[in-house]
Amino acid sequence: MTALGRRAGTAAAVLTLTLAASLAGCGSEDERSAASEGATQQPRAGATPSPSGSSASESSASPGGASHPPSPSGSAEAEKKPPGTPEGGVPRPGDVDEKDPDEVAEGTLTAMWTHDTTVDDGPGDAARRTADAGWLTRSYARTLGGRRAGSAPGAQWQRWADHRAYTTVALDRTEDAAKPEDTDTVAWRQLTVTTTPHGRDGWTREPASVVAYVHLVRKSADADWRVADVTVR
Repeated sequence: MTALGRRAGTAAAVLTLTLAASLAGCGSEDERSAASEGATQQPRAGATPSPSGSSASESSASPGGASHPPSPSGSAEAEKKPPGTPEGGVPRPGDVDEKDPDEVAEGTLTAMWTHDTTVDDGPGDAARRTADAGWLTRSYARTLGGRRAGSAPGAQWQRWADHRAYTTVALDRTEDAAKPEDTDTVAWRQLTVTTTPHGRDGWTREPASVVAYVHLVRKSADADWRVADVTVR
């Protein structure tokens, strides 16, 4: 608890790489393999459960909402959507029970992996949007919120942008048996995050998945949970 921000910079860098890898994962099998290797990071020793090689389950191959038709451009629903809000919206802390670590972890991951090329300049915008929403501890939010893209988003993002694509997100609990028990102020969650891109012109690509380890903390047993770290595999 006294070292919550120690690895925030490393985790933020890994997270940014993984968001980009999620995009590459929607291309060829070779591209998915290379992206997975580049995004891999083991959880910190003695703090997170040892990975068991979990992968996306069969049910995660068809994310919830994948069949949801895109809102027509200029529709009443689209006109009501606040500027900068991805297709379908993203959850905010007030939408869940903030004293439930499961709901906070799931809401945070959904927000982090929800992209929309009509409102985002690149995959890193989702992480900054999550930081601004209030899901994270102050130190982790500053780390993610302060990052700016150092280069162009890449060819895969441009391909998405050509189709005005957005993503849908599905989550599966894939926790390892060695996961530490929750305490009043610390909790860990492991979930498989599966994203699917959908073009507003009908274009789509197969889902891509990563395993996310979420470190949650709170100041006391009656306080709200916040995410202090996300590492991926």
